[in-house]
Amino acid sequence: MQLPPVLRGARAAFAFYTRIPVGGFPYSPADWQWASGWFPLVGACLGGLLALVWLAVERAGPFAAAALVVGMGMLLTGAFHEDGLADTADALGGAYERARLFEILKDSRIGSFGAAALVVVLVLRIALLARLQAIAPLALVLTGCLARTPPIWLMVALPYVTSNTTSRSQNVARITGAQAMLATACPIVMMGAFLWTGWLETTTAWALLAAAGLTALVCGWRFWVRAGGITGDFLGATQQIAECSLLLVLALTRGDAA
Repeated sequence: MQLPPVLRGARAAFAFYTRIPVGGFPYSPADWQWASGWFPLVGACLGGLLALVWLAVERAGPFAAAALVVGMGMLLTGAFHEDGLADTADALGGAYERARLFEILKDSRIGSFGAAALVVVLVLRIALLARLQAIAPLALVLTGCLARTPPIWLMVALPYVTSNTTSRSQNVARITGAQAMLATACPIVMMGAFLWTGWLETTTAWALLAAAGLTALVCGWRFWVRAGGITGDFLGATQQIAECSLLLVLALTRGDAA
């Protein structure tokens, strides 16, 4: 008996977003469409694994632990989001015409804009995690979940404009409100649990939601102006920017709790 697409989508989400061998192939277009609804849950699970890595190596010091956690995160995802960030930075920074922008997105080489963006984001994530220290494990779970929600909102609000019709991302990106509601429910429930336990304050929770919303608005506006919509690379870049924004909020509001 085969599970319905809404449930098979959870397995497809891990297959799409990570290098964890979950199997289950082949997935139908409906499975891939529902996968997007489970992306924040995948992020929370990845954050949990990274939290265990942090706890295992924290005696080496916060900067060493943060560097190892960020490196392990890229290993688990195949640097999926970082690749999107680099391609997006190269395309937006190096192209003046829309056609040229898409040419750069398809180029596997990393240019100066992409390299600079990667350095800034990786250094920032390591520095912010090191600042959080003792609360970094919980921060990894929360930001891993919430940072994957702004891309979902962009999928609903903007058209998918990549011309390659064989792209697997096309089925994932063309979602409806049902998948968006499922994706949004995960971080809301998690934040509610953190508020209930007292780990998260109400002001910090609102600041995190504001950071996630602002990331979606700014990135969405930029992608709409430059490309007329979203691509898989743009969504990966949005996740990276959101993660940095959320970690920054936690460092500013909870850094003294470390």
